[in-house]
Amino acid sequence: MGRVAVIGYAATPVGRLQPQGPESGSLEHEVLADVVLRAVEMAQVDKSDIGGLSFAQPRPYTQQKYFATFMASYLQLPCDGFVAEVLGNGMTGGFAFEHAADNIRTGRAKVALALGVNYETAIPSGEHMMSSMRAVGDVDFQAPFGITPIAWYAMDMMRYLHDFGATREDVATVAVKNRHHATLNPLAQYRKPTTLEEVLDQPTIVHPLGLFEVPPRSDGAVCLVLADEEVARASGRPYVVVRGTGFHHEGAHQITATPNDMIALNAAQKAGGQAFDEAGLRPSDIDFAELYAPCTIVEVLVSEALGFAPRGAGARFAAEGRTSLGGDIPLSTSGGLTSRGHPAYVTPLYNLLETCEQLMHQAGERQVKDASVGLATAELGNYNAALVHILERVSA
Repeated sequence: MGRVAVIGYAATPVGRLQPQGPESGSLEHEVLADVVLRAVEMAQVDKSDIGGLSFAQPRPYTQQKYFATFMASYLQLPCDGFVAEVLGNGMTGGFAFEHAADNIRTGRAKVALALGVNYETAIPSGEHMMSSMRAVGDVDFQAPFGITPIAWYAMDMMRYLHDFGATREDVATVAVKNRHHATLNPLAQYRKPTTLEEVLDQPTIVHPLGLFEVPPRSDGAVCLVLADEEVARASGRPYVVVRGTGFHHEGAHQITATPNDMIALNAAQKAGGQAFDEAGLRPSDIDFAELYAPCTIVEVLVSEALGFAPRGAGARFAAEGRTSLGGDIPLSTSGGLTSRGHPAYVTPLYNLLETCEQLMHQAGERQVKDASVGLATAELGNYNAALVHILERVSA
């Protein structure tokens, strides 16, 4: 098996794209088709070269069903590689990327697309929350009590503050840092700078997390063009290769029946270890990381689990500016889920796009200087499972 490369990408700005009620607007397949055309144009491959389509399964609110086969028809793309929709909750986009990569690794395709669209902002909050409550807990035990994803993260934060003596202010600096990064990202949903005082002054969502410390509801569409490295090398242009991949599911859903350390993020530790071993690298070799972190505390915890900060020091690293652009290890250079936005099923694809954009030295004002190796993550549940990719720039 040869290495898998990324040779093209495109996305819509994250925000509110879903038509509101009877108002006219672009349907999911129309928005995604435009993104595909732009990504393929960047890749400079012929339409006939594309042999596989791996979709992040759309949200249940999507009007067009059998979305993958419909899009193959809409794009007029016959394929010998697999055409499929992949679902894995918050990891959905990451699994779509892996599915496309496997189309290439197995020789079914020389070029494959990892793509998806997420529409949810026009759905009533009550309907959306009822779906979330059935997803994040046991429908017999936890869902009747109204548990939400943010509630799990809030419990993590309370545990972290208790165990390590960090302050809420330390953790809140993650939101300030990510908003600054987002001001430099044309794809970000929220680009107005904010201060620590403003973050702390926001309404509480679930104590101790406030409005700016949790993710918004978002729409978005994204496409990455993957290719066998031979194809990428023949282009004569720089490209990005997948150097290491790791995955672990700890066999638990939110809270395990087996006593464990709830804020150690065991799955992220193991998946990260696998990815580093496969790449032959250490955390200190990574130039930046784009983390799947729905809340400020999650970025702190996963930064520690992956070895970018010592245990208990992640919040302090953020407060000291060590995870900001120009710092020791810039994290969430896109603005992260709290500011770049969180179109859930395609969020991992946006994370991978940001990683590729940095490695292709196309990130503009938020460019990490001389970036050559980056890391991206996706999570399932309360980091009960983690998917880690290490990507590397290859110059022409």
